[in-house]
Amino acid sequence: METLTARDLTLGYGDEVIIDDLNIDIPKGEITVFIGGNGCGKSTLLRSMARLLKPKEGGVVLHGEEIAKMPTKEVAQKLAILPQSPVSPEGLTVYDLVKQGRHPYKSLFKKWSQKDDKAVDEALQATNMVELQERSVDSLSGGQRQRAWIAMTLAQETDTILLDEPTTYLDMTHQIEILDLLFELNERDGRTVVMVLHDLNLACRYAHHIVAIKDKKVYAQGKPEEIISCNMVHDVFKMKCDVTYDPMFGTPMCIPHGRGRCLIKNAVAESHRAAAQ
Repeated sequence: METLTARDLTLGYGDEVIIDDLNIDIPKGEITVFIGGNGCGKSTLLRSMARLLKPKEGGVVLHGEEIAKMPTKEVAQKLAILPQSPVSPEGLTVYDLVKQGRHPYKSLFKKWSQKDDKAVDEALQATNMVELQERSVDSLSGGQRQRAWIAMTLAQETDTILLDEPTTYLDMTHQIEILDLLFELNERDGRTVVMVLHDLNLACRYAHHIVAIKDKKVYAQGKPEEIISCNMVHDVFKMKCDVTYDPMFGTPMCIPHGRGRCLIKNAVAESHRAAAQ
């Protein structure tokens, strides 16, 4: 069952077409990851699915309704998006940032309620940010800051969350911390998560469903073990690789070819030299 679909979708800026006549289905209650080379249109596609970019042709359907025809607040109550590298006003506390996630439920006649308090508290707890809620967002580490923004999206209480490169600029520890958090949210709450990721091996480890984009269209989509291959990586990323399996998770793992130190080759060369002597 799909929660978010795109039909005959064409996207672009001015006269430039970035995505052309694309069709895609986002499975409900799963983690979907968009992959592809730089500039292929991953972020553009994600923006259009959140109604931040008007299609040139075609459209996006959210829970059976055309997203372009839905009121803005209704969209924000069903779908949350976290853009790449968001910036908060200077001095804004974590608590005040997370409170902004309740904005779609506010109106002139609807004031802050116990339900809003509960949503904010649960979002802070889910992201382990309770102890940091009085800190200013700009004083946090990269991983903490990203958790604060994710807490804001959780406070929206949407079934679907879109994230544009949520691990960008984070070190390895914080990348795993953020992806583990999103995985737990999906496992515990059944939330549909859609992400753009650059690390193909992490995409394979965390995604139930991968969408590979090339030449303005979907090149392949499906389970990582079904679509990740040497040919796919070469076609989409112009890179030769070997595909094996992650020894811890059993998911596909790409080992790129390229120049660099090769301990195995060096060890063989040393043994040959020793034998010759």
